[in-house]
Amino acid sequence: MMRILVTGGAGFIGSAYVRGLLAGAYPGTDGARVTVLDNLGYAGRRDNLPAAHPRLEFAEGDVRDTALLAALVPGHDLVAHFAAESHVDRSLAAAGDFLRTNVEGTGAVLQACADARVARVVHVSTDEVYGSIDDGAWTEDSPLLPNSPYAASKAASDLVARAYWRTHGLDVSITRCCNNYGPRQHPEKVIPLFVTNLLRDRPVPLYGDGRNVREWLHVDDHCRAVHAVLTGGRAGAVYHVGGGTGLSNLELTRRLLELCGAGERLVRRVPDRKGHDRRYALDDSRIRTELGWAPRVPFDTGLAATVAWYRENPGWWAASASRAAAL
Repeated sequence: MMRILVTGGAGFIGSAYVRGLLAGAYPGTDGARVTVLDNLGYAGRRDNLPAAHPRLEFAEGDVRDTALLAALVPGHDLVAHFAAESHVDRSLAAAGDFLRTNVEGTGAVLQACADARVARVVHVSTDEVYGSIDDGAWTEDSPLLPNSPYAASKAASDLVARAYWRTHGLDVSITRCCNNYGPRQHPEKVIPLFVTNLLRDRPVPLYGDGRNVREWLHVDDHCRAVHAVLTGGRAGAVYHVGGGTGLSNLELTRRLLELCGAGERLVRRVPDRKGHDRRYALDDSRIRTELGWAPRVPFDTGLAATVAWYRENPGWWAASASRAAAL
């Protein structure tokens, strides 16, 4: 029976992947046993996962805990490494947390995988490692030019993954995805922050001139891509996971205002974020050509469904939204 370890599996993206595994959403995983490792920090929640499932085991702990990893990793066939600190604004104030979790934690996970001779590993990263691009799109061979402590920590972790492939022969691939959205995302991120504020008739903070451009992908499409790479990707290869829907923050805000039935009076212009990247864009032809992946969730459909989920589940987000607004 296949065994899959998912680090950070109680967070937004990791838990979506785990729920998909348990539901048989990905080819070749019927009956797979899943182990989740998560420290249940502010963005990781046990209730993102089934309370009880015969094929799910949960371990609370830190990815930097080498003794825990040495006991937990052996016996797993595949490892999906999602665990990371991921919010840019937090990294501006507490860069050390990001370096410890994203760099040291990734090194500890990969060493444990090498020691246990895990068959395949995927390291989940971000398009932010490239910095900002004025036009066109990055390929997987573009230089890493991160502009925030978060992005720098992820770029460093990507290089650690490459080193474990080259030095130890670890069969590891790297995914770099654009911005994700969907249910159960912590309200510090822009879409859930804006939605939960608008649903309560509270103002939303729009950075600078609002013209920073991001690509958006539904979390379920991202998880399908991660699994495709985990089961079919080439060792040492990087795969871009793009959504194809590029929007300025101002355009995104206007769509959210409409979906929430709110007016522009709730938009508050705030000083721009330090080092704010202007535009991200990924060329994702490699994953489409090699692995046959393509997004399935149209952005307008997925965004409307996401807003509906937050509207219908205030009990999930109310306390977190209040804390996020206080940051």
